[in-house]
Amino acid sequence: MGTKESCRMELRTAIRHLSDRCLYSASKWAAEQLMGIEIDPSKYTPSHTRFQRGSSSIRRRYRTNESTSTPAAGISYICTPVPDEDNEEMDTDFYLLAKSYFDCREYRRAAHVLRDQTGKKAFFLRCYALYLAGEKRKEEEIIELEGPLGKSEALNQELVSLERELSVLRKNGTIDSFGLYLYGLVLKEKGNDNLACTVLVESVNSYPWNWNAWSELQSLCTTADTLNSLNLSNHWMKDFFLASAYHELRMHNESLAKYEYLQGTFSSSNYIHAQIAKAQYNLREFEQVEVIFEELLRNDPYRVEDMDMYSNVLYAKECYSALSYLAHRVFMTDKYRPESCCIIGNYYSLKGQHEKSVMYFRRALKLNKKYLSAWTLMGHEYVEMKNTPAAIDAYRRAVDINPCDYRAWYGLGQAYEMMGMPFYALHYFRKSVFLQPNDSRLWIAMAQCYETEQLNMIEEAIKCYRRAANCNDREAIALHQLAKLHKELGRFEEAAFYYREDLERMEDEEREGPNTVEALLFLGQYCKDQKRFEEASMYCNRLLDYTGPEKEQAKSLLRGIRLEQSGLPATDVEQFPQ
Repeated sequence: MGTKESCRMELRTAIRHLSDRCLYSASKWAAEQLMGIEIDPSKYTPSHTRFQRGSSSIRRRYRTNESTSTPAAGISYICTPVPDEDNEEMDTDFYLLAKSYFDCREYRRAAHVLRDQTGKKAFFLRCYALYLAGEKRKEEEIIELEGPLGKSEALNQELVSLERELSVLRKNGTIDSFGLYLYGLVLKEKGNDNLACTVLVESVNSYPWNWNAWSELQSLCTTADTLNSLNLSNHWMKDFFLASAYHELRMHNESLAKYEYLQGTFSSSNYIHAQIAKAQYNLREFEQVEVIFEELLRNDPYRVEDMDMYSNVLYAKECYSALSYLAHRVFMTDKYRPESCCIIGNYYSLKGQHEKSVMYFRRALKLNKKYLSAWTLMGHEYVEMKNTPAAIDAYRRAVDINPCDYRAWYGLGQAYEMMGMPFYALHYFRKSVFLQPNDSRLWIAMAQCYETEQLNMIEEAIKCYRRAANCNDREAIALHQLAKLHKELGRFEEAAFYYREDLERMEDEEREGPNTVEALLFLGQYCKDQKRFEEASMYCNRLLDYTGPEKEQAKSLLRGIRLEQSGLPATDVEQFPQ
């Protein structure tokens, strides 16, 4: 049997297993990957392949290395057997009633109905219902005690009894893979990360199609060493996990390579295309990200998931009309999704209506208090509003949720810099560049912090600007600042080098401005002092096209060059300070 067909059969079975246990997000994920396996048009009618047409065009456009990224046909994986269902309880009245209650979010009623049922599926549903009942009560306590965005020490009161019951079954060897997933989730909530990691590995090795278990395991892999230490079976779901884990560990090129590899089988997967867009977003390839999201929306017009990242791209590119259209679209689709609120918040931020923007970010957080992007973006808005204490609180809430969020650390640095506390700002900038060392903006921010009057560490600032210049500085700040700092330190040769580099870049990008004039003036004077009169004349002649005071300065320099070339003293020529 071919690889695609075996994956298709495994996923079809997994969707039923996951839905039966009310693991709906994992079931949805599996169904999306099922549709992502491209269908042979010769075997099916056109209606079967209609959903996949758009995503195929993304694959054709962005597959970077066809020969290496696509797995060979018939590649063998260790196939995990599908667990047998509990035949005696497949559709018992108790189970059907409990599942109906569960679907209506009446979790305690569902658990009560199944209190005497012994089958593994009924046991899992009872324990899972109790867990969610505890989570629901915890959220209610937080709102009652602290408000929807307040901090609270409220705990899920069901964790202790669930841990006791599930640990006994694991010791006896009578727990199944779904029970192991729930046990790992309980251990993670209680802070026992090491045992949780072990239990979740057991779960995914025995039943690899539960994406919820993989996601929980990924959240525990905070370092590459932890990831590499996992003893995982060689199943194709492991590749999805590694690709996602690489992304969270900021190994974006490795993540891209894995997703391109998976496209060999799941060539029409919207999930994979969205993950590729996320990796390219972090590599700041905004043009490609925009095209991918446009294709995704054409293929899946009511999609809201991941569209908040698309809005970030439109915001960065200042695409008012496109962001307005996207905000209206998600508002009409599902306005009470956290992603929708963040998109609308970005729209109002781009319009300069920061109070309205904060209102929508707060609405997103009321819907999901752990929604990381909303905390970070709300912090940015408070910075714009000069409300530094509120910005700091928002950024701190973001790093509490995810200590690896470099944007929140960067925001904290900016906030403390605004407060005139460069030592604190430097501490947070260092954390941000450690997490995202290839982002030139972070190095530039740290360099500017070193330049402040309180620190005045010019050599350290130069090092940071050099790192920024080597990290594709799109704003073209680093080269100009390197030239200026070297000039101030009297290192005219190094200054001339960076002014030339900056000038060449501006010429390549066909832009001019004050930096162009400054570079031409310095290079004209420097080359004249070095007796390189022909090169000095070239720079000065370019300045003659300008109408400001630089034109007169260039004329004076040219007169001095002609006098020196004729052997006469240039006493009447104005000398410009270096």
